[in-house]
Amino acid sequence: MSDVIEVADLDFRYGRGKPLAVRGMDFSVGEGEIFGFLGPSGAGKSTTQKILTGLLGGHTGRAALWGRTPREWGDELYRHIGVSFELPNHYRKLTALENLRFFASLHEGPTQDPHKLLDSVGLADAADTRVGEFSKGMQMRLGFVRALLHEPGLLFLDEATSGLDPRNARVIKDIVLERKARGCAVFLTTHDMATAEELCDRVAFVVDGSIAVLGSPTELKIARSRRLVRVAYRDGDGLREVDFGFDGLAEDAEFHRVLREEAVQTLHSQEADLSDVFLETTGRSLR
Repeated sequence: MSDVIEVADLDFRYGRGKPLAVRGMDFSVGEGEIFGFLGPSGAGKSTTQKILTGLLGGHTGRAALWGRTPREWGDELYRHIGVSFELPNHYRKLTALENLRFFASLHEGPTQDPHKLLDSVGLADAADTRVGEFSKGMQMRLGFVRALLHEPGLLFLDEATSGLDPRNARVIKDIVLERKARGCAVFLTTHDMATAEELCDRVAFVVDGSIAVLGSPTELKIARSRRLVRVAYRDGDGLREVDFGFDGLAEDAEFHRVLREEAVQTLHSQEADLSDVFLETTGRSLR
């Protein structure tokens, strides 16, 4: 799997004498990989994304896409990447269809049918509605499909499911996974740990401009999980919960007695989730 994004020893500061907003950043993203970039506000996520998309210069270290820096790409870079912002930035007096047609006209190459894109996210019936009348969730879906217009090989998604109900969030997630299956790389920034855990092949937790932890969600959770099984069973009118250690579980007589003799209601391993991983690693909240 070749690298789509390559970042090495990346530093950036907003002006002389200012503290580093990005410090010693190192990571890569491969073809067909969904890479989660997670962390609290002010951690350096947006700055890194702006450098990668060519909106910020003046950094040191390397930031390259398909082996070329944004400066080396020039305007051609935007034929290959798609960006969906958390805050919608459409022309509010234009309809959804007019917005997509306008942005499609900015691309020299072929673009997707805007009608089909709108239909894919449940906006077909609102195609001729002015965007100023859209809810935030509708605007988020419109911004998402706008990023897909030119079939980019790399997607930058910022809080892609923010403001969406579960059904529409599921639609967006399924499209992202379908793009991944076709080889598209995805750079996902989010505070939603459930979405990151579901979609991402690897995640990086960013704090104070640096990556504190990087790995697959499963690996990170296992490394910080308690090696326990918690069994809940009926005890009179209530529930009783008992923890058993993983090690030696097959020979644990009390564990087997509970399974045989008690009215077991639930049985769960005590694994960490990504929020637990973040808090343990950084000691800070995601917000």
